[in-house]
Amino acid sequence: MKDYYVKLGYDFNREPFDEGGLEFIVRYNRRQAEAKLHEDVKPTLERLRECGFRQHILSAREQNELVSETISAGVHAFFGLIRGLDDHFAHGKTGVGVRLLEELAEDPAGMLFIGDTLHDAAVAAEIGLDCVLIPNGHQSEQRLRSAGLPVLPSLRNLISLL
Repeated sequence: MKDYYVKLGYDFNREPFDEGGLEFIVRYNRRQAEAKLHEDVKPTLERLRECGFRQHILSAREQNELVSETISAGVHAFFGLIRGLDDHFAHGKTGVGVRLLEELAEDPAGMLFIGDTLHDAAVAAEIGLDCVLIPNGHQSEQRLRSAGLPVLPSLRNLISLL
């Protein structure tokens, strides 16, 4: 995550990463309740559950906040394991993913990682999962296509893919 900010031009010799990261998360948390789910999220999660797919969350969000947000959004019950990070600085999503796979103790060949960033694509590759990207986040479809993975126009297209 720190490399991302360096590419944007931040100089961590002038302002330490942890200070900027903490400032970001304080502002993010202050406005987080304004964020709404995309309209196709709940129907897609419901349809996946009806089809017998087990669903889990791997996120760079801090664990307690992630759980709270899934409850507030009304989607918590769709997921088995919900795993985020133990801090606010998005270090170690890959490590959390490895531990999640260990907890599941299943063949990764039957799993699909659904993400919305190039970082998600990289994490999926590092932990050995197939990945599909959906441009509903802060990276464009064109940018996501540079990963060389399938990119779906929206989450609702996932059902037809599976």
